[in-house]
Amino acid sequence: MKICGACVRELPDGSFSEEQRRLRQSMRRCEECVASGKQLVLMKKGRTRSEEDDCPICQLPLPLDGRQSKFKVCCMTRVCDGCILAARKRGMNDCPFCRAPRPKPSQTVSMIEKRVDAGDPLAICYRGSQYADGSLGLQKDVARAVELYERAAELGVKEAHYNLGVLHARGTGVEKDVAKAFRHYEVAAMCGHVLARHNLGCVEYNAGNYDLALQHWMISAKLGHEYSLKNVRIFSMTGLATKADYAAALRGYQNAAEEMSSPDRDEAKSLGFEMIQIMQF
Repeated sequence: MKICGACVRELPDGSFSEEQRRLRQSMRRCEECVASGKQLVLMKKGRTRSEEDDCPICQLPLPLDGRQSKFKVCCMTRVCDGCILAARKRGMNDCPFCRAPRPKPSQTVSMIEKRVDAGDPLAICYRGSQYADGSLGLQKDVARAVELYERAAELGVKEAHYNLGVLHARGTGVEKDVAKAFRHYEVAAMCGHVLARHNLGCVEYNAGNYDLALQHWMISAKLGHEYSLKNVRIFSMTGLATKADYAAALRGYQNAAEEMSSPDRDEAKSLGFEMIQIMQF
């Protein structure tokens, strides 16, 4: 018995072609779904970003470049640099979202630990990132990072799934396991994680599955991922994608980029976050 990745039914092996039986569950389709052209669940979910990817202040989708937003440990919330700049212009040095005073470095660790002990999924994931990077005075400990990421992933944090995918794909501090990385990327991508979707395309490309790579990159390009768009363009130039594919990816990319932009964000990007922090208004 095998599960179809399109209709999600558990079916006898005879319901699948020999080629489909060799595929992993998420990519496998029964003969009925192949004949009807039914799309894989993996390709149907995660085609839009979730509301949790929005800046809580301006309500615009956060930039995909993590350097253009900051994680606030006081409220475990990520705020775009544009809103941080706008708050600084109004003379605010506190958190622009929860209004808590900016914590001292000595307070930051205890604030995070308190949220981790309370079972806050985002705090658990964030703490894992600190162990992975060896930041905030912590000694780098990838094993501890994986433990925290797995805990956060079980609680539904898509970023934790993505981080686990990256560690297993690279073999950073853990045994390299592309299959395990792929499973984590899939979960994250179906929740709308753009970088995970792009990475799925890269894994499929490296495996020679160009059609699947294109499908993933089309989705991530339309969500605003620049390198996915470039890959679709290269495919269109080499005959692996059509001009219509590239045109659709470009339109989607431009729409996503427009949704993520604002005058405050553009100004913040040109200034740089370090300059924003020291400027007097």
